[in-house]
Amino acid sequence: MDYVSALVPPIVMAAFFIALVVTIVKSQGGANKAKEDAAVDAVLARAEAARPSQK
Repeated sequence: MDYVSALVPPIVMAAFFIALVVTIVKSQGGANKAKEDAAVDAVLARAEAARPSQK
């Protein structure tokens, strides 16, 4: 039975990792893509405006 207790943690971690990857892949694109892109663009524009110009 020692082999079962040795194999359970990696199997559970692998299952959670696979679920995480599936969730990330499914959340890419779709209806929220435009909203997410707009949020990223706003953050980048704010960062560019705050940075002093290099002359």
